[in-house]
Formats: sequence, C-alpha cells, structure tokens
Amino acid sequence: MRALLVVNPQATATSAAGRDVLAHALASDVQLEIVETSYRGHAADAAARAVADGVDLVVAHGGDGTVNEVVNGLLSKCPDPADTPALGVVPGGSANVFARALGLPRDPVEATHRLLMAIESGSRREVGLGLAEPADADSRWFTFNAGLGWDADVVAEVERRRDKTASPLLYASIALANYVRQMLTATDLVIELPDGTTQKSRLAFVSNTDPWTYLGAKPIHMNPDCSFDGGLGLFALQSLAPPVIARTLSQILLPLGPPSGGNLLRLDDVAQIRVTADRPVRLQVDGDDLGEHRQVKFTSVPKALRVAV
Repeated sequence: MRALLVVNPQATATSAAGRDVLAHALASDVQLEIVETSYRGHAADAAARAVADGVDLVVAHGGDGTVNEVVNGLLSKCPDPADTPALGVVPGGSANVFARALGLPRDPVEATHRLLMAIESGSRREVGLGLAEPADADSRWFTFNAGLGWDADVVAEVERRRDKTASPLLYASIALANYVRQMLTATDLVIELPDGTTQKSRLAFVSNTDPWTYLGAKPIHMNPDCSFDGGLGLFALQSLAPPVIARTLSQILLPLGPPSGGNLLRLDDVAQIRVTADRPVRLQVDGDDLGEHRQVKFTSVPKALRVAV
C-alpha cells in the first residue's frame, strides 16, 4: 500500500518529534511519502497529486483546516469515491472537530494506533460531505460545518490574529465584539429550501454532522440528529436580539433537548439549501474563511469519501 502523510507544522498540536513518531509507525506498514505544508492550499495540492499518482491512502496530520484542504484535494476532480484514496486523520489542531465526530482519540499517539489498526484490517467508513457553492467563486467541500454571517466574521478575525493561540477565550472575546457589530450591520438572508419555500434569517449555520464544533472540551450541539450518514442540518436565527441570543446560547451550552424557539429555524436531513443576501456576507467552511458572497448553495453529497477508521 502506498500512502502520503501530509503534515501541517504550524498546527497547534503538531511537532517535529510527533511527526517523526507518526511517520516511523506508518512506514512499518506502508510505502510512505511525507509532505510538510508551507503555504495555503499546499495540502490540497499534495492530495490532488496523490490522486493522480494512484496513492491508496492520504493521512492528514494537523487541524481541521488541514483536513479540509486534503479532502478538497482528494475530490478536486469529483472522482468516484471507490477510485479516490482513502483519508486517514491524526489530530494535530486545537478543535479537531472532524476527527472527534468520527470517534477518533484526540491524542495523536492513540489516533495513530487506531489508524494502524484500520490499515491492517482494511477498515473503511463511507461518509457524506457538504458542498458549498458560492455563485461567484469555486465550490468547496466541507466535512462538519459551514456558516454565513456572525460565525464567519469570527473565523475571519481569528485568522487575522494568527500570532495568537486560537483558544476558547479568544473565540469568545471576538464573538462578543462581532455580536455588537452584527446587531448594527447584519443583513437579511433569504433561505430557500428544497420544496421551494423561503425563510428570512439574520444568520445561518449549516451542519454536516454533530457536534457543530467544540468550545474547549465542550461539544456545541446545533442539530443533534445530524450525522455523516444523513443530509445537512440547518440552524438559522431570524433575530439577533439579546434575549433571543441568550436563550439560544443557554440551549446550546446546557442541552436539555434540541434547541427551539419562535425565532429559530432548525431542520435536519436537508438535501440542499440556498442562501441569498441583499449584500455580500462572509462565508466560512470548517473554520476556514472564504470571503464575502451574496449567494451560496449548500448540497449534501452522500458517501462522498472513504475514511480509514
């Protein structure tokens, strides 16, 4: 078996020593090539070359951004999943949402052991993915979430502060500052559902699995019934008024059941969602800022990728 190990040396929990241990462990079972990323899009480029070269397995060692790039490289030509290298994941970031949603250990050593077991047994899981298609830009696959508005603005601000560790406290402080800005400047979104009906909203979260993300060790559940085996989840708020936000946050952080409320539109197992804004709003997928767009279509693609787990 031929494998490519893609390592992001800038990820929060990666190190040269950890990379060497992982590479040594993998090399005992596979014919291994290693690429360390050095620019934005490098992981995607490396994964796309692996497809062209007929590699069997591509292992991503980094955070969710690295995993997202690898996935987009693997699927850049939209091949048949059966003809695409399987994906392996060894967490090396701060949140590692995709890996944790798959049930993988957060510890890189334990995750490496799980990966070796999957390689030896040939165990693979087919997972569905989301596809975000801005009307004015290239499409982008996402593994766990996408968002328009408030959360995307937070993601962009965190990216601008690359010199600081992306801690829960940093996210919380940026989210609060952006909430005040959103109260004053948020635009209306029109959400079109598969049956042709439309709903207005002030922000929209789209999930491909649950949890939507993690705040430190705490899972954030937007659409608890969403999974890699079903369609997309939609979580949209029609008001950003403080009482609405306070109630919604309490339901998310102290879950006693699925979030609900008169200003909340929440749907599960949705095949396709189209969101249109009256002016460009920011888009993020898997915690990666994709700039501002006026219209984005989100599509659920079942069994899009094989993962070694």
